[in-house]
Amino acid sequence: MEAAPVLELRGITKRFPGVLANDHVDFDLRRGEVHALLGENGAGKSTLMNILYGLYSADEGEIVVNGKPVTFSSPHDAIAQGIGMVHQHFMLIPVMSVTENIVLATEPTKAGVFLDYAGARKRVEEISERFGFAIAPDARIQDITVGQQQRVEILKALYRNADILILDEPTAVLTPQEATELFAILKDLVDEGMSIIFISHKLNEVLDIADRITVLRRGKMIDTIPREGATEAGLARSMVGREVLLRVDKKPASPGETLMEVEDVRVVDDRGLEAVRGISFHVRAGEIVGIAGVDGNGQTELIDALTGLRRPAGGRIVIEGHDLTNANADAHLEAGLGHIPEDRQRRGLVLEFSLAENLVLHDYDKEPYSRFGTLSPRRIFDRARKLLRDYDVRGGNPRTPAGALSGGNQQKVVVAREVSRNPRVLIAAQPTRGLDVGAIEFVHRQLVAERDAGRGVLLVSLELDEILSLSDRILVIYEGRIAGEYSPDVSEEELGIAMTGGGREEVAA
Repeated sequence: MEAAPVLELRGITKRFPGVLANDHVDFDLRRGEVHALLGENGAGKSTLMNILYGLYSADEGEIVVNGKPVTFSSPHDAIAQGIGMVHQHFMLIPVMSVTENIVLATEPTKAGVFLDYAGARKRVEEISERFGFAIAPDARIQDITVGQQQRVEILKALYRNADILILDEPTAVLTPQEATELFAILKDLVDEGMSIIFISHKLNEVLDIADRITVLRRGKMIDTIPREGATEAGLARSMVGREVLLRVDKKPASPGETLMEVEDVRVVDDRGLEAVRGISFHVRAGEIVGIAGVDGNGQTELIDALTGLRRPAGGRIVIEGHDLTNANADAHLEAGLGHIPEDRQRRGLVLEFSLAENLVLHDYDKEPYSRFGTLSPRRIFDRARKLLRDYDVRGGNPRTPAGALSGGNQQKVVVAREVSRNPRVLIAAQPTRGLDVGAIEFVHRQLVAERDAGRGVLLVSLELDEILSLSDRILVIYEGRIAGEYSPDVSEEELGIAMTGGGREEVAA
């Protein structure tokens, strides 16, 4: 007999103005299992979990925990029932220590008055050692890696005695190595009797970690299936409602003139250390150049320098004959550069602005959107409506604040703005982070279309599949240097060796 579920969502319905986010959704979770929740961007996954965590209230339906109906009016209520949630965008305070973040709002005291920091630190150490988290309790959040920050979020839930854990896109910001480490941790948690809801867009990860898989499409529950017998193609079809091309279909490149030249560029990071150490490469019209590497090897600082967000300490950056080494970001845009940033919320969008305003950020002061210093709202809104339709942005209209969209739909807005400007060189940094398979297919086609239209594309991605599928040439970055150049038929193993510093002498030879 199947074990009784520890959690049931029955007929959950949630409406927002103009949007039916959840339409009578049923979902259950058994003890000691990983139940994956799949769906396109805007399918209602995060809304459903926010209802479970007490951030939203359902319009209809009920939540049952361990056989008893419950009502949550806040996350505090959910935590009291043993439910913890790790959000896609972490809820941590950078200047505080690991321990301080974990005990925040539940600080232990001595004599009922004084903070018992030593006691809190000891318990954090015990939980960390028990599950093999390997995190220094006194380290500041701003000084640890993204993967370690995620472990801190999980530790927060364990510290509060959670036995149901919700993970919202847990690998969206992780390297492949960090994702593997996370999965090992999750398997240990399940062995301890914890039940996990795993929200993801990555089909291979779902098939690797989940026991059962539930698919949502446009707010409705489509199916719940066991992992055995499930395939990536079948899951993608259930998510999108059509066949999805999981591999990029593109013809061979026909490179033309050089559009971007990078010569011996050196860049210093925020700590005053040299993060980019004499990098040289070029990007030609009609090709996609991929940069592969483990996160933290100088990619962010290099992109900042190439887009005018950070001034290089040395070298030259030339776009279509214009020396932009010391120019600002606006000059780079005017020279024909497009930029899909790796962090859509910090660098890609103004979350408080409407979608229409975000889509015209670069060109609001130019015709036809502005004449004689006066904006034309009609033209701005007409453009926004067209782009939102063309790029299938869901969950809002031109007046909707960008912050109200799901992460994947926010990414579509950024891609729409940058590609629609017809740049001569497009820098795409993590362009599909947090996107579902249908949206990934769409973005990949856009990048290939840009290449085929004679533009140069520089793709910086942590996803090896993406690099291998899209690139016409592949550069590997390691410790701020180019460790080698490869053709797209290189094996993942060979790239992986180069990404960790191996084979540099062979490459140089």
